[in-house]
Amino acid sequence: MVVTTVLVQVKEERIEAFIEATVENHRSSVKEPGNVRFDILQSDEDPSRFIMYEAYESPEAAAAHKQTEHYRVWRDRVADYMAAPRRGIKYTAVAPVP
Repeated sequence: MVVTTVLVQVKEERIEAFIEATVENHRSSVKEPGNVRFDILQSDEDPSRFIMYEAYESPEAAAAHKQTEHYRVWRDRVADYMAAPRRGIKYTAVAPVP
């Protein structure tokens, strides 16, 4: 399993629009072949900070996500919402996830 956490800092005035766009992306992402999880987390301390937790069965499934129409729509839609460039950190599972 391959996991990516995507760290996002959103402009305060764009938080609700970011959530709306990201939830739309989530709804399609969880239907992708090889998707295990796709979570959107908002910081309690700073509501403009988000983490997306994306888990796929394989590197190929994770790479295929970036080729989907819903991902490209999300990426383009939220580009101006970012207060800083988003940052993805890749992980490999060392123990099975139930």
